Amino acid sequence: MLVEDNPAQRRFEILVDDSLAGFATYQLRPGVVVFIHTEVDSAFEGKGVGSALAKGALDQVRERGERVIARCPFIAAYIERHPEYSDLLVTE
Repeated sequence: MLVEDNPAQRRFEILVDDSLAGFATYQLRPGVVVFIHTEVDSAFEGKGVGSALAKGALDQVRERGERVIARCPFIAAYIERHPEYSDLLVTE
């Protein structure tokens, strides 16, 4: 599984065997990525794709030195279950 940022589409995408398996859309603010919505193709549900997408996206945000607003319930829940990412959160 490969997570890539697609800035033209304003989303992080996860590829499984070169197929788009899911994405997390976002808006950008100065120094902040606002996650809006996460979607996983039904063919890949229950296989850890959503969690891998969240982890990969959050790792890339951290590497860039940015912070996160988690409007997307899936990303918010992922961060709640993985407190090592809670330092990325900022409030609106």
